[in-house]
Amino acid sequence: MPKLAFKVTSMEPDLYAFAPTISIHLRATESTGAQIHAVALKAMVRIEPQKRRYNTAEEVRLAEVFGEPSRWGDTLKPFMLAELSTMLPAFVDSCDIVVPMCLTYDLEVAAGKYFHGLEDGEIPLVLLFSGTVFSTIGPRLAVEPIPWSLEANCRLPVSVWQETMDHHFPGSGWLRLPRPTIDALGRFKSREALVTWDQAIEALLKQAGEE
Repeated sequence: MPKLAFKVTSMEPDLYAFAPTISIHLRATESTGAQIHAVALKAMVRIEPQKRRYNTAEEVRLAEVFGEPSRWGDTLKPFMLAELSTMLPAFVDSCDIVVPMCLTYDLEVAAGKYFHGLEDGEIPLVLLFSGTVFSTIGPRLAVEPIPWSLEANCRLPVSVWQETMDHHFPGSGWLRLPRPTIDALGRFKSREALVTWDQAIEALLKQAGEE
Protein backbone atom coordinates (compact mmCIF):
# COMPACT_ATOMS: atom_id res chain seq x y z
CA MET A 1 0.00 0.00 0.00
CA PRO A 2 1.45 3.44 -0.89
CA LYS A 3 2.40 5.62 2.05
CA LEU A 4 1.75 9.29 1.28
CA ALA A 5 2.60 12.44 3.20
CA PHE A 6 1.86 16.08 2.40
CA LYS A 7 3.62 19.31 3.36
CA VAL A 8 2.75 22.94 2.65
CA THR A 9 5.98 24.58 1.47
CA SER A 10 4.68 28.13 0.97
CA MET A 11 1.59 30.28 0.38
CA GLU A 12 1.26 33.43 -1.71
CA PRO A 13 -1.44 35.66 -3.23
CA ASP A 14 -2.62 34.73 -6.71
CA LEU A 15 -2.74 38.21 -8.20
CA TYR A 16 -4.16 36.96 -11.51
CA ALA A 17 -7.20 35.20 -10.06
CA PHE A 18 -10.68 36.58 -10.70
CA ALA A 19 -11.59 36.42 -6.98
CA PRO A 20 -9.41 36.64 -3.84
CA THR A 21 -7.25 33.52 -4.01
CA ILE A 22 -4.18 32.22 -2.21
CA SER A 23 -1.90 29.72 -3.94
CA ILE A 24 -0.91 26.84 -1.67
CA HIS A 25 2.35 25.17 -2.71
CA LEU A 26 1.98 21.55 -1.69
CA ARG A 27 4.58 18.76 -1.75
CA ALA A 28 3.42 15.14 -1.83
CA THR A 29 5.89 12.37 -0.94
CA GLU A 30 5.58 8.59 -1.18
CA SER A 31 7.96 6.45 0.92
CA THR A 32 7.47 2.85 -0.31
CA GLY A 33 8.76 3.31 -3.88
CA ALA A 34 5.36 2.70 -5.45
CA GLN A 35 4.58 4.22 -8.83
CA ILE A 36 1.80 6.75 -8.30
CA HIS A 37 -0.30 7.11 -11.45
CA ALA A 38 -2.64 9.80 -10.10
CA VAL A 39 -4.18 11.10 -6.89
CA ALA A 40 -7.69 12.54 -6.67
CA LEU A 41 -7.00 14.75 -3.67
CA LYS A 42 -9.43 16.59 -1.41
CA ALA A 43 -8.62 18.68 1.64
CA MET A 44 -10.61 20.50 4.29
CA VAL A 45 -8.73 23.60 5.50
CA ARG A 46 -9.42 24.44 9.12
CA ILE A 47 -8.37 27.49 11.15
CA GLU A 48 -6.98 26.70 14.60
CA PRO A 49 -7.29 30.07 16.41
CA GLN A 50 -6.27 28.67 19.79
CA LYS A 51 -2.69 28.19 18.53
CA ARG A 52 -1.69 31.88 18.40
CA ARG A 53 -1.62 34.94 20.66
CA TYR A 54 -3.72 38.10 20.27
CA ASN A 55 -3.02 41.68 21.24
CA THR A 56 -5.59 43.91 22.95
CA ALA A 57 -6.85 45.52 19.74
CA GLU A 58 -7.35 42.10 18.14
CA GLU A 59 -9.23 40.86 21.21
CA VAL A 60 -11.67 43.78 20.87
CA ARG A 61 -12.28 43.15 17.16
CA LEU A 62 -12.67 39.41 17.63
CA ALA A 63 -15.24 39.68 20.44
CA GLU A 64 -18.02 39.21 17.85
CA VAL A 65 -16.45 35.91 16.78
CA PHE A 66 -15.39 34.40 20.12
CA GLY A 67 -17.09 36.52 22.78
CA GLU A 68 -15.27 38.26 25.62
CA PRO A 69 -11.60 37.21 26.09
CA SER A 70 -12.45 35.83 29.55
CA ARG A 71 -14.43 33.09 27.74
CA TRP A 72 -11.83 32.27 25.10
CA GLY A 73 -10.72 29.15 26.94
CA ASP A 74 -14.07 27.66 25.90
CA THR A 75 -14.90 29.52 22.68
CA LEU A 76 -11.54 29.57 20.85
CA LYS A 77 -12.23 26.45 18.78
CA PRO A 78 -11.16 25.34 15.26
CA PHE A 79 -13.51 26.22 12.40
CA MET A 80 -13.70 25.67 8.65
CA LEU A 81 -11.97 27.94 6.14
CA ALA A 82 -12.19 26.16 2.77
CA GLU A 83 -12.55 22.90 0.90
CA LEU A 84 -9.96 22.11 -1.80
CA SER A 85 -9.95 19.62 -4.65
CA THR A 86 -7.21 18.82 -7.17
CA MET A 87 -5.55 16.04 -9.20
CA LEU A 88 -1.92 15.04 -8.73
CA PRO A 89 -0.07 13.73 -11.81
CA ALA A 90 1.98 10.54 -11.97
CA PHE A 91 5.12 10.54 -9.82
CA VAL A 92 7.62 8.45 -7.90
CA ASP A 93 9.00 9.64 -4.55
CA SER A 94 7.67 13.21 -4.62
CA CYS A 95 5.56 15.74 -6.50
CA ASP A 96 5.07 19.52 -6.13
CA ILE A 97 1.77 21.13 -7.05
CA VAL A 98 -0.01 24.46 -6.56
CA VAL A 99 -3.55 24.36 -5.17
CA PRO A 100 -5.72 27.52 -5.33
CA MET A 101 -7.70 28.42 -2.21
CA CYS A 102 -10.49 30.94 -2.78
CA LEU A 103 -11.30 33.26 0.13
CA THR A 104 -14.04 35.69 1.03
CA TYR A 105 -14.05 39.14 2.66
CA ASP A 106 -17.71 38.75 3.59
CA LEU A 107 -17.90 40.01 7.18
CA GLU A 108 -20.94 37.82 7.84
CA VAL A 109 -18.71 34.75 7.44
CA ALA A 110 -16.70 33.66 10.49
CA ALA A 111 -13.43 33.38 8.53
CA GLY A 112 -13.89 36.88 7.05
CA LYS A 113 -14.51 38.37 10.51
CA TYR A 114 -11.53 36.50 11.92
CA PHE A 115 -9.04 37.58 9.24
CA HIS A 116 -10.30 41.17 9.34
CA GLY A 117 -9.70 41.29 13.10
CA LEU A 118 -6.00 40.38 12.89
CA GLU A 119 -3.17 42.91 12.62
CA ASP A 120 -0.09 40.76 12.02
CA GLY A 121 1.55 37.44 12.82
CA GLU A 122 0.46 34.11 11.40
CA ILE A 123 -2.79 32.13 11.19
CA PRO A 124 -2.48 28.46 12.21
CA LEU A 125 -4.10 26.16 9.66
CA VAL A 126 -4.48 22.41 9.31
CA LEU A 127 -5.27 20.60 6.04
CA LEU A 128 -7.26 17.38 6.52
CA PHE A 129 -6.85 15.14 3.48
CA SER A 130 -9.02 12.54 1.79
CA GLY A 131 -9.36 11.16 -1.73
CA THR A 132 -8.18 8.26 -3.87
CA VAL A 133 -4.72 6.99 -4.86
CA PHE A 134 -4.10 5.13 -8.13
CA SER A 135 -0.77 3.28 -7.95
CA THR A 136 1.28 0.29 -9.10
CA ILE A 137 3.25 -1.95 -6.74
CA GLY A 138 5.05 -4.55 -8.87
CA PRO A 139 2.58 -5.85 -11.48
CA ARG A 140 -0.48 -4.93 -9.46
CA LEU A 141 -2.66 -1.87 -10.08
CA ALA A 142 -4.17 -0.58 -6.84
CA VAL A 143 -6.96 1.90 -6.16
CA GLU A 144 -7.01 2.87 -2.48
CA PRO A 145 -8.45 5.65 -0.31
CA ILE A 146 -6.29 8.24 1.38
CA PRO A 147 -6.57 7.65 5.16
CA TRP A 148 -8.56 10.27 7.06
CA SER A 149 -5.69 10.57 9.55
CA LEU A 150 -3.47 12.25 6.93
CA GLU A 151 -3.05 15.96 7.61
CA ALA A 152 -0.59 18.86 7.28
CA ASN A 153 -0.14 21.80 9.62
CA CYS A 154 0.99 25.19 8.32
CA ARG A 155 0.84 28.91 9.13
CA LEU A 156 -0.59 31.53 6.80
CA PRO A 157 1.03 34.96 7.30
CA VAL A 158 -1.59 37.62 7.96
CA SER A 159 0.33 39.81 5.48
CA VAL A 160 -0.44 37.31 2.69
CA TRP A 161 -4.17 37.53 3.40
CA GLN A 162 -3.96 41.34 3.58
CA GLU A 163 -2.09 41.56 0.27
CA THR A 164 -4.66 39.27 -1.36
CA MET A 165 -7.59 41.40 -0.19
CA ASP A 166 -5.86 44.72 -0.92
CA HIS A 167 -5.37 43.56 -4.50
CA HIS A 168 -9.11 42.98 -4.99
CA PHE A 169 -10.49 45.60 -2.56
CA PRO A 170 -7.85 48.37 -2.40
CA GLY A 171 -8.13 50.31 0.85
CA SER A 172 -11.57 48.89 1.57
CA GLY A 173 -13.53 45.91 2.82
CA TRP A 174 -16.70 44.14 1.73
CA LEU A 175 -20.04 44.39 3.48
CA ARG A 176 -23.23 42.68 2.27
CA LEU A 177 -26.54 44.37 3.07
CA PRO A 178 -30.16 43.30 2.47
CA ARG A 179 -31.95 45.22 -0.30
CA PRO A 180 -34.38 46.98 2.11
CA THR A 181 -31.39 48.27 4.09
CA ILE A 182 -29.72 49.49 0.89
CA ASP A 183 -32.95 51.23 -0.16
CA ALA A 184 -33.27 52.94 3.23
CA LEU A 185 -29.63 53.98 3.14
CA GLY A 186 -30.15 55.32 -0.39
CA ARG A 187 -33.08 57.46 0.76
CA PHE A 188 -31.00 58.84 3.63
CA LYS A 189 -28.12 59.54 1.25
CA SER A 190 -30.40 61.41 -1.16
CA ARG A 191 -32.18 63.35 1.59
CA GLU A 192 -28.88 64.52 3.11
CA ALA A 193 -27.39 65.31 -0.35
CA LEU A 194 -24.44 63.01 0.26
CA VAL A 195 -22.30 61.95 -2.71
CA THR A 196 -21.04 58.51 -1.68
CA TRP A 197 -22.30 55.52 0.30
CA ASP A 198 -19.30 55.89 2.58
CA GLN A 199 -20.38 59.47 3.44
CA ALA A 200 -23.89 58.21 4.25
CA ILE A 201 -22.57 55.58 6.65
CA GLU A 202 -20.15 58.08 8.23
CA ALA A 203 -23.05 60.50 8.80
CA LEU A 204 -25.11 57.80 10.49
CA LEU A 205 -22.16 56.79 12.68
CA LYS A 206 -21.66 60.42 13.65
CA GLN A 207 -25.32 60.74 14.61
CA ALA A 208 -24.97 57.58 16.70
CA GLY A 209 -21.90 59.03 18.47
CA GLU A 210 -19.54 56.40 17.04
CA GLU A 211 -17.09 58.93 15.55
